[in-house]
Amino acid sequence: MRFGTGFPHTIGVDPDATRHFVQEVERAGFDDLLVIEHVAGGHPDRLQGPMGGMESAPYTYEDPFHEVLTLLAFAAAVTTRIGLVSNVLVLPQRQTVVVAKQAVQIDLLSRGRLTLGVGVGWNAVEFEALGADFGTRGKRIEEQVSVLRQLWAAPLVTFDGQWHHLDRVGINPLPGRSIPIWMGAGHQDVSLRRLARLADGWVPLGQSPEQLPASLERLRRYLDQAGRDLATFGLRLMIRVDDPGLTRDDLLRRLDFQRALGATHVTLNVGRPTPPLERHLDLLRDAKRLLDSA
Repeated sequence: MRFGTGFPHTIGVDPDATRHFVQEVERAGFDDLLVIEHVAGGHPDRLQGPMGGMESAPYTYEDPFHEVLTLLAFAAAVTTRIGLVSNVLVLPQRQTVVVAKQAVQIDLLSRGRLTLGVGVGWNAVEFEALGADFGTRGKRIEEQVSVLRQLWAAPLVTFDGQWHHLDRVGINPLPGRSIPIWMGAGHQDVSLRRLARLADGWVPLGQSPEQLPASLERLRRYLDQAGRDLATFGLRLMIRVDDPGLTRDDLLRRLDFQRALGATHVTLNVGRPTPPLERHLDLLRDAKRLLDSA
């Protein structure tokens, strides 16, 4: 099982603090650094009502976000071992060939440490600002994944799809491997079927502990129908480590629950608002130390 933690975007813009955080979580033994994404935020007046399966928008223009691929490139330069994960990049609001090129650069410069986590997104305001169609994002991400994998595998690609038309083009240099593509998604049937066909792993979004077992059972059925090997499919679950009064036994019980569900990756997270940076790091170090001693 691999243990990861999320990058706290509220850390601010000081590059020294950013470097300190990513180097300290690597030093603490974490296997993965995960970075969530938003390119643009909207005014609360434009984000009214339920969105993306959530009761309300979790972020507005007031919430700071570093650009995910730029930050992962920075992290690649100041670390040597930790995995670099976009968790998740909203692929349908971005140009596919540009993402393919950026991903290859990060993977090469990090010596093969990138996992590209992608999702369809929930924020129509952000799509609009980026000139992307919100309504077709589900179908478009499927074509995008196919284009990404072909561009990474072959020096020249010809592809004629609904949104992509490539005539003998390539993105030299190539990564020399198939960069893993994970998907962040909810428990809707269309999402689980897409995961089973296209993804290397699943990051459940908006799932309660009560929903997960049934969702996982459906996903396993769809993987079998797609001829996929469950043993090679990843599942990333999350444990909060900043709950007041959290004990070692509590943490281990949560880990046992995740393991029983089949988790291959577990993210240890501190929620918002971010406490002082060293307190944030202490919570992560203590939790990782307890898990290592179990």
